[in-house]
Amino acid sequence: MITLFLILFAGALVAGLLGSMTGLGGGVVIIPLLTIGLGVDIRYAIGTSLVAVIATSSGAAIAYLKEGVTNIRIGMFLEIATTLGAICGTMLALIAPTHALAIIFGIVLLYSAVNSFINREKTYPPYREPVAGEHKITAFLRLDGSYPSGNKHILYNVFNVGGGFIVMVIAGVLSGLLGIGSGAFKVIAMDNVMKIPYKVSSATSNFMIGVTAAASAGIYFSRGYIDPVLSMPVILGILVGAAIGARTLIASKTRNLKILFSIVIVLLAIEMIYNGITKLV
Repeated sequence: MITLFLILFAGALVAGLLGSMTGLGGGVVIIPLLTIGLGVDIRYAIGTSLVAVIATSSGAAIAYLKEGVTNIRIGMFLEIATTLGAICGTMLALIAPTHALAIIFGIVLLYSAVNSFINREKTYPPYREPVAGEHKITAFLRLDGSYPSGNKHILYNVFNVGGGFIVMVIAGVLSGLLGIGSGAFKVIAMDNVMKIPYKVSSATSNFMIGVTAAASAGIYFSRGYIDPVLSMPVILGILVGAAIGARTLIASKTRNLKILFSIVIVLLAIEMIYNGITKLV
């Protein structure tokens, strides 16, 4: 039992570190660790991952809020979309075959990695004062913001709010379906679709994923798919890793974060797809 506790704690610590630095939520490490490494049924792994995602969000979000990186208005608005999607995704997960969940999990992560590689050199539009009547939703909700960089604050605009909202619904479905917190798609929606700087996207994703995961975790708990023996060491490790990762993100370079983001999820995607196809055959 102690050995299992230490393995889960160590794996969760790494998951929390990577999850808080990239906005992934930690589930992309926890689920492969439980299913491939320990042979746990994927639905129990998803239930444990959702609890871990909530812990990651709690641990990292506090640090980001203190540093002023998180855009709370964007997070609260987009959480409407992800929560609705999460409930739908959870209901699908309860009836879907386990090998199909593993393959979908891998494909989603692989897509996220490829997309991150393609866009890692992208520059963001320079900030400018909003023109009257332009970006009405952004202006009405006051979504434009700034984030600290060294000794100054960098201003940024928010674009294509409607497109970001739609992608967030998909992110919510994937969160409930796969138990990953959908941090990868949240970051993609904010970074690529809404043109929000990557550090802000990652920090805001961490702020959001806890609420999204909580919407799904309640359903998994009611079905008996959350095991306290698995969840306890995972939560402890996630909280420690998330706290370390949050401090690292503030001082790190965006390009290095995206490279790390891509490498980690490519490796895990290959593992999950192989595992799913093996079971299917």
